[in-house]
Amino acid sequence: MSAGHLPTSPRAAFAHRDFRLYQAARFVFIVGIQMQSVAIGWQVYALSHDPLQLGWVGLAQFLPLAVLALPAGHVADRVERRRVLVVCFGIASIASLALALAALFGASLALLYALLFVLGSARAFYGPAGAAFLPTLVPKRDFPNAVAWSSTGWQIATIVGPALGGVVYGAFGPSVVYFTAACAALAALVLTRAVAVRGRGEHGSAPGLSALVAGLGYVARHKIVLGAITLDLFAVLLGGAVALLPALAHDVLGVGPRGLGLLRAAPAVGAALMALRLAYRPIQQRAGQVLLGAVTVFGFATIALGLSSSFVVSLASLVLLGASDMVSVFIRQNLVQLGTPDQMRGRVSAVNLVFVGASNELGELESGVTAAWLGVVPAVVAGGVGTLVVVLLAAFVFPELRRVSELVPKQER
Repeated sequence: MSAGHLPTSPRAAFAHRDFRLYQAARFVFIVGIQMQSVAIGWQVYALSHDPLQLGWVGLAQFLPLAVLALPAGHVADRVERRRVLVVCFGIASIASLALALAALFGASLALLYALLFVLGSARAFYGPAGAAFLPTLVPKRDFPNAVAWSSTGWQIATIVGPALGGVVYGAFGPSVVYFTAACAALAALVLTRAVAVRGRGEHGSAPGLSALVAGLGYVARHKIVLGAITLDLFAVLLGGAVALLPALAHDVLGVGPRGLGLLRAAPAVGAALMALRLAYRPIQQRAGQVLLGAVTVFGFATIALGLSSSFVVSLASLVLLGASDMVSVFIRQNLVQLGTPDQMRGRVSAVNLVFVGASNELGELESGVTAAWLGVVPAVVAGGVGTLVVVLLAAFVFPELRRVSELVPKQER
């Protein structure tokens, strides 16, 4: 397209009603989920005083993701995506309400893990459907702007959610936190139903094996996409220090649930500030090199967090960690979504979700196991060093990624 069709405003995505509605739905849902995440982490550690149990929290959420992601991606390409999202929000609301009741009547670790498994199952279907839904809400030329504002909303929610979750937990206990999360998921359901029907994807007979694994084949053939999500997988898998924040807050920094809430919110502060910067000044050139540089900063910030015994320094390290991760997320989402045909977006998003889920939830497990072996501080530092090694390997294994310049093809502008 010609230059006259480029977005004329840094807020171009908000000109579209459905984008505004869906972002409102995501925002309230994520606030609830983040509040709940703080409560679960603190409750599990309070019950066990064992960092390994924090790793099982991640595993309980990753297992359904690993099992269901490919079928969920196919569902996102064959069923009305709005309907899939509404069902996922409904299941999340019920599971959160069950957590609230369990906390009131005495929750065991086994019951918490079982309910986390249910939430992980809902997420397995929500992820591909939501990722494939977003590009249909705005014209392609506005999609990078939509990614920046979508990420900004997500990060603001992850600032508000943990901080609010820590305050509510400290004042009223976990049951009120879980009940609030249930109400937030219900509100997201109502807002999403107001979005226009779109993104039905393919139609036809029941899915076959070839259709289910089509996303894997697509990613394997497109080395830039494969490199971007592989880099994220191993960098965050090794550098997933956020899972150990309850232990760092309790044992190293000596702060309670309110302090933990601030620590959990700090990465989102950095990410939100960076997302705003990207909305007004998006990455124009050398995107691949910027991506590798951002993950390098992520590694150094993780090391600084592990070596810190100061609450202020830890907060600053987490802010830098979040800002660098936001750059990585922005570039990866544009590479994956803009480079994928709409009829394949659900399945490719499912593959991406498995990678991201592995890096986050399996990263929590890796961090918990490493902390149980080495101690909390050595585990965080080792994770940061591992991230730096991953960047060096990715730069040589995926030279196509290193050479990526522009995110939006010229013919799409």
